[in-house]
Amino acid sequence: MNVALFISSACCPILNLCFGFCPTGNTVSNLIFLLPPIYGAIQTYKDGLEKRYIAAFLCLTAVGLGSWCFHMTLKYEMQLLDELPMIYSCCVFVYCLYECFKHKNTVNYPLLFVLITLSFIVSIIYLNLKEPVFHQIMYGSLVSIIVLRSVYIVLWVYPWLRGLGYTSLSVFLMGFFFWNVDNIFCDKLRELREKMPPVVGAVTQFHAWWHIFTGLGSYLHILLSLYTRTLFLKYRPKVKFVFGIWPILLVEPPKKH
Repeated sequence: MNVALFISSACCPILNLCFGFCPTGNTVSNLIFLLPPIYGAIQTYKDGLEKRYIAAFLCLTAVGLGSWCFHMTLKYEMQLLDELPMIYSCCVFVYCLYECFKHKNTVNYPLLFVLITLSFIVSIIYLNLKEPVFHQIMYGSLVSIIVLRSVYIVLWVYPWLRGLGYTSLSVFLMGFFFWNVDNIFCDKLRELREKMPPVVGAVTQFHAWWHIFTGLGSYLHILLSLYTRTLFLKYRPKVKFVFGIWPILLVEPPKKH
């Protein structure tokens, strides 16, 4: 996953040197986008929850798959499989988050139309302009909408979800920090890695850390959105940790009166 990869066109890609330094680490780190969301989609289906949350998990998987293919091949076509799903997944996240407080199985057709149209327009413009800054602005705008809605929920609707909400945001911002460090100090980091043992040098692959932290942050956001939705529907959601490490959401049906 790469918010601001400096590739200027299909004919003449310009790869960031730090980005290309360790393709294996940058590829494998995308596993965090693949395995947990697939489990989340399966569990959401088993719990009989709304299909839009299955779509949210699978969209995150699609981002990871596209990023995996891109970092493995470094081809422009694969870059599009990385970057465009980022826009589509954010649109799904926006829809889920802004429909948390509606009756079960309702469909907001106007919002769906706006988000689908936005996705289509962004795709067409980006395919023609091939301008990374445009992609950054659109992605950042969607993320900002998600953040504002999440803050509203954890401050004024369900304050006890602040821990999950703030953790999701903090983890995502940490990934953004690592991505910026990798871009700004690319040359110095590359020189430093040449003097380090391979294992130590691998730890400084901040682009891979960007994948890990943004993947985890996005996954936690879906948990927050799903937690909010199931609370509103009178389910009994609980966050559990697999092996005491990885968070999952267990949802019990509403109590029968």
